[in-house]
Amino acid sequence: MPYTLSAMTRTALGRRAHKVLKENFVPAVIYGYGVDPRSIQVSASDFRKLYRQAGSSSLIDLTVDGGPAFKVVVKDVQYNPVSLDLVHVDFHQIRMDEEMTAEVPLKFVGESVAVKHLAGTLVESMDSVTVRCLPANLPHEIEVDISGLATFDDIIKISDLKLPAGVTVEDDANQTVATVVAPLTEEQLKKLEEGETHDVSAIKTEAEEKKAAEEAKAADKTKVE
Repeated sequence: MPYTLSAMTRTALGRRAHKVLKENFVPAVIYGYGVDPRSIQVSASDFRKLYRQAGSSSLIDLTVDGGPAFKVVVKDVQYNPVSLDLVHVDFHQIRMDEEMTAEVPLKFVGESVAVKHLAGTLVESMDSVTVRCLPANLPHEIEVDISGLATFDDIIKISDLKLPAGVTVEDDANQTVATVVAPLTEEQLKKLEEGETHDVSAIKTEAEEKKAAEEAKAADKTKVE
């Protein structure tokens, strides 16, 4: 079911735009392919509800004054820094026959053996990716199945993501999306309790220590050669 939103032409411009806010509307603008920049206003409550569901990575059918729907995405949302109330929204008109780029959130699903049975901690290194696709193929979110993280050596990279048809990711394919970090050893916990370190991040896990040792060994071998 497509997302829909109604708007009205806005006549209160510039400094007078605050009057729109007092009437529980949000000043907005629509611009992009096939439309001249146009000042509009949308219901504050309707927009909040829509934005919670659609975010910035879903197509919206936006009608103005009851006219034909524009295919848009939310390009920018501005809030009052003190009250956090909505103060302005940008809608970008999309050309349906040209590819677009957008930030799409990641949704982590499934259960990791390394977390459930090995007491590890899931580390989500990314919360979104930049995708390129035709507007009709734009996904609302991309699922990341963490069930493949069975050990502390397992890694989910961007190249491992299952993408919808017609969607490609613009980010580095080797970039890490998720891993599982091993729990602290008894020795490391003892150091924390004894106050030898106040920064948990300063304590290396066994996996990190193993990796550091392997890198040092490789460096020594290179020097000898």
